[in-house]
Amino acid sequence: MERKKLLVILLAYVLVVLIWSTTPLAIKWSSEGVGFLLGLTARMYIGALLSLVLVIIIYKKLRVDARAVHVYFASGLAIYGGMMPVYWGAQYIDSGLISVVFSLTPIVTAFLAARFLYEQSLTIFKMIGSVLGVLGLVVIFSDQISFGEQAILGISAVVLSVVLHSISSVWIKYLKPDLPVLMITAGGLLCSLPLFLLTYYLLDVQIPEAVSLRPLLAIVYLGIMGSVVGFMSYYFILVQLPASTVALITLITPVLALLIGVLFNNELVSYSIILGAVCVLTGLLIHQWGAGIVKKLCALR
Repeated sequence: MERKKLLVILLAYVLVVLIWSTTPLAIKWSSEGVGFLLGLTARMYIGALLSLVLVIIIYKKLRVDARAVHVYFASGLAIYGGMMPVYWGAQYIDSGLISVVFSLTPIVTAFLAARFLYEQSLTIFKMIGSVLGVLGLVVIFSDQISFGEQAILGISAVVLSVVLHSISSVWIKYLKPDLPVLMITAGGLLCSLPLFLLTYYLLDVQIPEAVSLRPLLAIVYLGIMGSVVGFMSYYFILVQLPASTVALITLITPVLALLIGVLFNNELVSYSIILGAVCVLTGLLIHQWGAGIVKKLCALR
């Protein structure tokens, strides 16, 4: 029985790594020929429908008391406020770069948690890690200047997405929800879906007469794997494994995403992007484990 449980945990971990690594490229592909807004809205519609069906099957109904709705609204902020900028920005920058910038999320979240939840004061290692992360972002920005204003706007949009996603995470943690993860996912998607539909209507986006196979498959993949399976798998391993082991995902996925973009989308990775990515990931490493690494080194002396 223990072996089966370990296999399930390993499968969930691998799923999260693969889903997070392929999501940036799937976002780009889902917008081909249909526009980013249609691809995003269709993805959220699929995710909301699937998660709601699963909630009804497993829990019989979706909780709609005031406390639960508050949590759904906070989750919806990450879904609408977080996804809208990154989908828009994906039009102008490569998929691997999206993943590198998004790897700053733990640093931003930790800063907000320290400021508003009074968690884990900003130690010297966390400050060094944060500075390195920002330095890496500056290097990436300087590289993208040569690609024009749109590339800068694309990176800025992803940075905005990181900030909004981090705000939502801290907000949800502040609320201390007593809801199943699947219910939070379904409620958040249902809260955000009207906003996506309203945005789609206000911008008067035309539905294309035909959708090619690649964007269609990308939309379905993101709706099922990105919006439901990935979220549930992440929270499952978060409960089963130490936080430090789960945090390794944020170091693995940017590297894989860069490689996937090169192999499957012919994306170019400049030396500046590599240098910036190294700074960001090194900063994240120091931010997460700097103090522990120093303690172990001191103990060996």
